[in-house]
Amino acid sequence: MDFVMKQALGGATKDMGKMLGGEEEKDPDAQKKEEERQEALRQQEEERKAKHARMEAEREKVRQAIRDKYGLKKKEEKEAEEKAAMEQACEGSLTRPKKAIPAGCGVDDDEDEESILDTVLKFLPGPLQDMFKK
Repeated sequence: MDFVMKQALGGATKDMGKMLGGEEEKDPDAQKKEEERQEALRQQEEERKAKHARMEAEREKVRQAIRDKYGLKKKEEKEAEEKAAMEQACEGSLTRPKKAIPAGCGVDDDEDEESILDTVLKFLPGPLQDMFKK
């Protein structure tokens, strides 16, 4: 009888008890296997993190070599220097430090306007230059 059922179900007699409403077979080592699986997952995660840390360290070496070659500074170093410069500038001041305005942005000097006018006058013919100079 077992042989006939085995052939009819394709060798799935283990699951036959479940299908008929019987109790499942409990694996006595299931707890142990689960703990081993969890430990393996933790170990894989640690290896992955270590690998990424090594790769990042190698990248940082390359970045530092490039910085040294071209005389560049790290972003953090630049920010620290700028902050120190701002603190030194406003040590005795009671107000907040003023931000530096680049040349040509908003504040125009009268000298610049005169030099532009002089430049334009140089390119005009002689009689027109005399008219504008008056």
